[in-house]
Amino acid sequence: MIKIDSYEYYYNPEDGKYYIRKRKNSTHPLKKLKDKLDKSKDKKDRKDKTSKGNRFDDADNKVNKSRDKVNTGNKKNKSRDKVNTANETNKSYDKADAVNETNKPYDKADAMNETNKPYDKADAVNETNKLYDKADAVNETNKVDITDHSLYKMSVKNNHKHPIKVSIVMPTYNKYHQTSLSLYGLSKQTFPHAEYEVILVDDASSDNTSNILKEVNVPFKFKYIQMKQNKGRSSVRNIGINHAEGDLLIFLDGEMLAPPAFIENHYKHHVHESNLVVTGAMHYEGVYTFIMPDYNEDQVAHLKELVGRDPEYRRLYENYEQTKQHSNVPCPLVTKEDIDTNRFQRLSFPNRYFLNSGLKHFGERLEGFTLPYIAFLSGNVSVRKANLKKSGLFDETFVGYGAEDWELGYRLYKNGVQFVLDPSTVAYHQEHGISKRKVKEQWGNHYRFVKKHPNIDVLILSLEWKELPFMHLHQTLVEYNQLEERFPNEYNELKHAFCTMLFRIIEYLNSGQPVTKLYDLPEGSEERIKIHQQFETLRPRGFDYLASSFEQIYYL
Repeated sequence: MIKIDSYEYYYNPEDGKYYIRKRKNSTHPLKKLKDKLDKSKDKKDRKDKTSKGNRFDDADNKVNKSRDKVNTGNKKNKSRDKVNTANETNKSYDKADAVNETNKPYDKADAMNETNKPYDKADAVNETNKLYDKADAVNETNKVDITDHSLYKMSVKNNHKHPIKVSIVMPTYNKYHQTSLSLYGLSKQTFPHAEYEVILVDDASSDNTSNILKEVNVPFKFKYIQMKQNKGRSSVRNIGINHAEGDLLIFLDGEMLAPPAFIENHYKHHVHESNLVVTGAMHYEGVYTFIMPDYNEDQVAHLKELVGRDPEYRRLYENYEQTKQHSNVPCPLVTKEDIDTNRFQRLSFPNRYFLNSGLKHFGERLEGFTLPYIAFLSGNVSVRKANLKKSGLFDETFVGYGAEDWELGYRLYKNGVQFVLDPSTVAYHQEHGISKRKVKEQWGNHYRFVKKHPNIDVLILSLEWKELPFMHLHQTLVEYNQLEERFPNEYNELKHAFCTMLFRIIEYLNSGQPVTKLYDLPEGSEERIKIHQQFETLRPRGFDYLASSFEQIYYL
């Protein structure tokens, strides 16, 4: 390191400029004289001395003349003087720049002039996605700003002032191990680190999730929100939205492992279009990053099959098998190095449930699909904040698992948002144990959904319980709408019975009742007779899907 104290200023009367040279071991007598004179000068003289174009008083000029004599005798300094005198651009070197023997660490102005681009400090870093240097405000002291709210405590790491373009809202609950890997994946993004933030909302976890803030070393702005009480998925996502600085929001579950181009691939869709929902969830990829003690039998069998692809993973699994009776904690399979090298993909698998159920027939933009809102799956989906303000946030009456994202997606759909499926925005879901409560929670939230929106394009989803593919649901809805349009004053009894049965499927599932006798009418009743007569004419008039769907639930 170059010591600034080893150098001193001197004045060149030929061009009226200051220059710098290496100081001798002992303090020069002329320097002592100058210091003495400086102390004796009054405030006005000092002010005049610093004003541009002013000349020093006689005492200062004597000192400078004496110093110039010394300079004249110093051949090395004289050469430097000539170069400095001729150099018209060397006007504002600071001490560190002047003594830099290699002339590499330019000051702020030099660094920008080198590329002739008006980048500020944060922009220059973002162009190459490198960690911020010491001068960046982001890593000023790596301090954490803490805000205590009545419902939660928010801690902010890397609290820089650079504008945020993308906010990733990640809810988590008791997924400490998976969430740690997820944050690591997000730190490896190709998108400029200073232009996105991650908002991790911990819904009052009882595991080690609270340690994540001090354990992770991330290059992006990181907001850790710790709920004081468990509030549910909708509530914590809304809190994350309210603290989001970006115009674009990406909803990502805490256990999702994002590839390096994940943010960039979401963002590119929204640059030129402002009315989109982009999802990678339809191209679902699962991965086993840990051996979890609460895996069910199917998950264990599946994992055993996958570890056979890699000798090291197989060895880790066999070691776990030998010691699992002594441990009830997750056993790590995937390391950070495996994420860097993509080796973890040997433990991944595709699950194309939605695509294989009919959506792949409608293309990337789901052109003509009557149920596009089902693409709004909050495990991996992006939307502009302005669209949420227009349609509303998540409905906080939805608690537990399921349907809260479809309900919000439905409102966005009704407000004209275009849905896009993009396989390049896929993320890997780190598999974990499946709670038995999820099934009951799912039907409970679906019941809230149909009660809030008792419309045919929501009620039709009840047919999924019959394991009918989405293509069948779509065609049934298309034909129902055609029936309404072509025969507005006919089929009233059949249409009423169909919608009632669709609603009761979810109602019975929610209450635990057997799903049977959904529209039980007495034999010989007038309404029953009309329904049968109307049903008999559906197929002859070309309503095959509608007739099939009606038949499957009417005779339960």
